[in-house]
Amino acid sequence: MADKTLDDLFHDTLRDIFYAEKKILKGLTKMARAAQLPELKAAFEKHYDETEGQVERLEKVFDIIGKRARGKTCPAIDGILEEGDEIASDYKGTSALDAGLVSAAQAVEHYEIARYGTLRRWAQMLGLTDAVSLLEATLAEESATDEALSALAEQMANEKAADAAA
Repeated sequence: MADKTLDDLFHDTLRDIFYAEKKILKGLTKMARAAQLPELKAAFEKHYDETEGQVERLEKVFDIIGKRARGKTCPAIDGILEEGDEIASDYKGTSALDAGLVSAAQAVEHYEIARYGTLRRWAQMLGLTDAVSLLEATLAEESATDEALSALAEQMANEKAADAAA
């Protein structure tokens, strides 16, 4: 068996996150439909638009490394998105729904932050300067989305769920 290199790992991980981003687009549509708070619905819609741009950036990274943009099934994101679907279904119409949707969305964001942070570092090590800047742009968006979701949770969704429990 031939030795696998960091180039191979970078490409495999790039395929993983490409698949994930495509699945996330579908998940964001579902979450926006399920959200009760208009601010949360708007946040999901905004991130949908950003995610389309992230897919385009990934396609550019594939071009940089001379590979076809093609995803590879990612059981991790499939599972995280499945949990989000369960929350949407199990908590539909309840005061806790939006808090649960934020939690599910943040699990997605944390997965993406981990992947993009790793890919950026590997791109640096591999001398893929153009890829580094593309990956950094996406990492910054994912981090900003996570912060926005935290703010929504703290200022609205969690409070709404807690008030109903009191």
